Amino acid sequence: MTEFIQKIHAIPSFGSAVLSKVSLERAGHVVTVSLVTDTPYTTEDEKKANNIARQFVPEEFECNLTISKLTPDEGMVARRIMQVLEQSNKALACLVSQDDVKVVRTQSGFDFTVSVIANTVVSEGVAEKIISELGRSFCGEFTGRCVKSDKKIESIEVEEEKENLEYVIPVRTFKVCDYVRIEGDTVPEDAVYMSDVNFESENVVVCGTVEAMEERKYNRKKDNQEKTYFSFTLSDTTAMLRFTYFPRVSTIEKIRKINIGDSIVCSGKTEIFNGAVRFTAKYIDYGKVPQGFVPVKRASKPAPKYYTAVFPQPYSDFSQTDIFTRPELPECLKNNTFVVFDLETTGLNSSPSAGNMDRIIEIGAYKVSGGEINESFSTFVNPQKKLSDEIIKLTGITPEMVENAPTYEQVMPDFFKFCQGAILVGHNIAGFDFKFVDYYCSQLGYQLERKLYDTIPLSQELLFLSNYKLNTVADHFGITFNHHRAVDDALVTAKIFIELIKLKKSLPKYM
Repeated sequence: MTEFIQKIHAIPSFGSAVLSKVSLERAGHVVTVSLVTDTPYTTEDEKKANNIARQFVPEEFECNLTISKLTPDEGMVARRIMQVLEQSNKALACLVSQDDVKVVRTQSGFDFTVSVIANTVVSEGVAEKIISELGRSFCGEFTGRCVKSDKKIESIEVEEEKENLEYVIPVRTFKVCDYVRIEGDTVPEDAVYMSDVNFESENVVVCGTVEAMEERKYNRKKDNQEKTYFSFTLSDTTAMLRFTYFPRVSTIEKIRKINIGDSIVCSGKTEIFNGAVRFTAKYIDYGKVPQGFVPVKRASKPAPKYYTAVFPQPYSDFSQTDIFTRPELPECLKNNTFVVFDLETTGLNSSPSAGNMDRIIEIGAYKVSGGEINESFSTFVNPQKKLSDEIIKLTGITPEMVENAPTYEQVMPDFFKFCQGAILVGHNIAGFDFKFVDYYCSQLGYQLERKLYDTIPLSQELLFLSNYKLNTVADHFGITFNHHRAVDDALVTAKIFIELIKLKKSLPKYM
């Protein structure tokens, strides 16, 4: 039975099909194989499925394959219409309630009407937009229109605008120890955690160990005179910070005596340039991080009360309820909530200390609760920079796909809200994906819990494969997908994670 399902799922249109019934009519020597699918399929797909079924039925029996389409009910369609309006036409959504949406089942699908106030201006593309989104969400044919209603605008109760409260996270500081003056005019008492230096200020104090130091030359603009400046890289164990220092004539020799490994304290100003922090030191003195320093965990902004840019969608996969091939789920899988996610980015640099951090261009995530995948979170992200030809070729994501997408400042609060109360899961999550979402969330004051499960070491523990790439592990479980797109990679990773936990029968240790 498992081999049959795997071959059926290899047909893209039947990737989530369920074997609902196998019946035998002994008198007529007929075996009827019944499939249920929630996606459209072609006549050619049906022939392929019939040929596969024929392989598993003994020759002395006639094989009869039936395929049924699962479609939503009227309530599901109406709720999806409201979601489409809220996402694509907020002004109209404010004037339409769930009672204004009527859905009727037809022979081939559903027909809908959206009643709007007589004086409301409705663009011609609204109904077409709804039909398009319904076709992407559900199986079946959809027709519909917007019609004028007799309701007066005075009778409408305007819902209070949903606003997320602003919450400012204070920066963390530690006491500067063993201060020795080189040139400073005041004794700095407290230094800011370098990981918290993501703001503009005229007076910022940092303290740490010199990791790198370089003396350089430049020509001063006003007189073209050659001058000296220094480039430092400093670490306080919370992060590394690069900064520039222009020495005074009276102290340049003292600065030259600073060595890699020395501890210094620097006062200066920060600027935000092209999304990155630029620190310029004004004074450099000797000073140390407290002995035995253990960073205090930074407080997080609370999760936003409302989604504002990316709205999660219900997800259903009827193969999850296949009683023929799905063994009982372990309690640890049913009693926890997981968010399985994957990213596409502009490059591989996941460390801000290594230079300009690469940007996220797509997030795909699925929530697993009660042992089933039941909610999705998917969006492109505008990186506000040019995509390389290599990334376009690898991911299939074009500049046109991201140019009108929300920025990370708009997306990450919604993603943080989606992840609340969940354990994060990914394929190489610890080495790549988590670093990006952790960095971009923290830039906005949101601190993700580092409770991570990585399907790579879990696969290495439980499976014996030639390699543990995502597509190799997916092939092992008979899962087909479109690789190198975040939304597809996240879904297949969620399915793989469920299969691995079913094998292990317990949860691994956090990464």
